Amino acid sequence: MLELGAQTQLCCQGMTRRSFLQVGGMSALGMTLGDLLHLRQAAASESRAKSVILLWLWGGVPHLDTFDLKPQAPLEYRGTFRPVSTNVPGMQISELLPLLGRQMDKWAIIRSMTHTQSDHGLAGTMGLTGTDVGGLSLGGGKLPGVLRPTWGSIVARTRNLPPPLRAFVALGDKLHQGHRSILGEGGAGLGSGHDPFRLIYDLERGIELAELTPPKEVTIPRGDRRAQLLREMDDQLRARPKSKETQALARVYEEAFAMMKGASTAQRLFDLTREPERMRNRYGHTRFGQSCLLARRLVEAGVPFIQVNWSSHVEAEEDAGDGGWDGHYRNFEILQDRMGWLLDQSMSALVEDLDQRGLLDSTLVLAVGEFGRTPKINDKAGRDHWPNCYSACLAGGGVQGGRVLGQSDPRGEQPADNPVAPAALGATMLSALGVSVTDLTLAGVTPLGAPIRELF
Repeated sequence: MLELGAQTQLCCQGMTRRSFLQVGGMSALGMTLGDLLHLRQAAASESRAKSVILLWLWGGVPHLDTFDLKPQAPLEYRGTFRPVSTNVPGMQISELLPLLGRQMDKWAIIRSMTHTQSDHGLAGTMGLTGTDVGGLSLGGGKLPGVLRPTWGSIVARTRNLPPPLRAFVALGDKLHQGHRSILGEGGAGLGSGHDPFRLIYDLERGIELAELTPPKEVTIPRGDRRAQLLREMDDQLRARPKSKETQALARVYEEAFAMMKGASTAQRLFDLTREPERMRNRYGHTRFGQSCLLARRLVEAGVPFIQVNWSSHVEAEEDAGDGGWDGHYRNFEILQDRMGWLLDQSMSALVEDLDQRGLLDSTLVLAVGEFGRTPKINDKAGRDHWPNCYSACLAGGGVQGGRVLGQSDPRGEQPADNPVAPAALGATMLSALGVSVTDLTLAGVTPLGAPIRELF
């Protein structure tokens, strides 16, 4: 689903007026615009990753059953799954994840993620923007403050790709909790022009690009004539004052025409039937698995930021959702029957495929959700929301694999050392792509969090 809309007014070759004033204020520190641009170029040259794939595990993955098991904890905490050894001595994960266990030398695990929001909507906003400011709770309450753009939108603001490609692609529908969409998946103050280009994979129909396919009677030459007519009308009105909304609309029309002309190229890129059947089988014939395969194709096409949503709803399928990780009941049964092996198959296939194609070193893969699950099991054999301590996994893009950063306490309830906030993960992704503080300043975005240097 492609959504087109207004963008923030630009000036000075892409800078917002607000950014221009911010840069002007840097002169008080003895820095010129040339100094800022030099720092920006230096940061980009030091970056290692060309693409980031964010595997968004919506609903909250139970860390005690996957990446941070506690076999010595009381029975009401540790659950039913055993920790097993991996290909890294001394590094153990769940028996549910044997394929990932064979490639732990490529993965780093952070076991000390933490924040304070236990509401899906607010925690989702925090995970995708670095803060809960401007977020919306399940009950409809909106936190004060200005919503920040999501990580991918910031990348899109600093990177340009020719149509039909976009710098930020989201695979999966918009995120929901109940019947309410969360906030924090788009460009926010950067403008809707930096929202993700959204693709939805259907197990029966594959990926449809109806938004990019003009009616049969509108051929490319006819579309070109329409675009030329629009430009001629625009030229006639050029002498008149233009509002920022009119300027943004003109850019949107130009982009839409360019994307329709390139629709056939996009359709080839998104056509997974071009992949060998053995490759599609390796990823798994599931929505998440095939979306991970498409993410690899987008990396090959040069897309810098790809977000793959595990699901759009937090609830499991039995709760009228579409398979989210919100395991308040029958947690262990659902993990063993479905969630565990699906995650293991798709995540391991993605890293294996990127590695075999020589793309892993230049692609940062991050797997994380909005929070973890309660270490103590509830009376429905489930685990509830737990933002106090949870896990994240990273591979590629210069990350040193076979390492654990941060530890949780003996019951997995709190970080025992090195607490890591969601903003630090976001800063790490941006830094890996060479998005510097200078880039953020030029875009009018306040820097938030510091990159996790210990990962590299």
